[in-house]
Amino acid sequence: MSAAVVTPTPSADFWRGKRVLLTGHSGFKGAWLALWLTRLGAQVTGLSLAPTATPNLFTLARVDEGLHASHWCDIREAQAMAAIVQGARPQIVLHLAAQALVRSSYAEPLATWATNVQGTAHVLDALRGQSDARVAVVVTTDKVYRNREWAYPYREDDALGGHDPYSASKAAAELVTASYRSAYLCAQGVAVASARAGNVIGGGDWASDRLIPDAVRAWEAGRPLELRHPGATRPWQHVIEPLAAYLQLAERLWADPALAGAYNFGPLPHEAASVGNVVKMASSAYQVSATSYQNNSNQPHEAGWLALETAHARQALGVAPRWHLETAVQRTVAWYRAQADGADARALCLADLAAWEAAA
Repeated sequence: MSAAVVTPTPSADFWRGKRVLLTGHSGFKGAWLALWLTRLGAQVTGLSLAPTATPNLFTLARVDEGLHASHWCDIREAQAMAAIVQGARPQIVLHLAAQALVRSSYAEPLATWATNVQGTAHVLDALRGQSDARVAVVVTTDKVYRNREWAYPYREDDALGGHDPYSASKAAAELVTASYRSAYLCAQGVAVASARAGNVIGGGDWASDRLIPDAVRAWEAGRPLELRHPGATRPWQHVIEPLAAYLQLAERLWADPALAGAYNFGPLPHEAASVGNVVKMASSAYQVSATSYQNNSNQPHEAGWLALETAHARQALGVAPRWHLETAVQRTVAWYRAQADGADARALCLADLAAWEAAA
């Protein structure tokens, strides 16, 4: 397949009526995915911590509307979680629940390890003996690789590692996933894959220490955006892109379990962009230019350069982003501006999903 391939639109015929367990459905990516799955007709059971931040996309977009069930449960609580899984009888599991912030992992390393490693083990262990389970997609991150700051994009068979607790715990979650696939779930008929996606942007993310949310908060308040690492380079993409990749991966695993394994999802390696360039695009779309630069000498370690080799996903699954970075930034900024002006968050998400589908 050529690099011009783009991710297929998820099949409503496939997803309609499928029993799906979605962990982390109250988070940013989880809320978007829950909206999409219910739009496709899936019977979605959500399992997550209750949202505590204000604002949050789950509440504003009324994500619970259309869900089959929504459970507030900590994936570190193995028995409680297993009972929910048993009651849901999922055919497909999409595991997104995680402690997902690098800087928070420095502040709370033990909670990060318990959630990302032991929590993942609990999810997979709960599938043992579940006769209806066919597919499990475990979402990790592009940061699972031992980052050597070299000029090559990371491939799925490169060494795993991580400097900060978040990255290292996600690398360990990859080992947990591979172990459960080999030792238990493959023989049970469950196709298990891990998804390593690049940095995501999109409307409805209000987490701290994330580039676009930090920019929007600063600019709406009339303050300059303070940048720690303007030269840091990442494989940025709109949130819809990895979600579409997860759905395509699940569809393909259902049809061909031999595709189980690890996959990188993101833009082409040469399309990775620096923080500074993303901010320039965002400030142009927002029509502001107030940015300042912090002395980062006392900041926690962050990788300077990271890009993913996505040839495996393109060739095996036909997955590659539809929206280039500039489009992704423009649509993200437009989402925040419209929502701040009173537009309905749910309608904005559904409109972006429809626009992405139409971009085929």
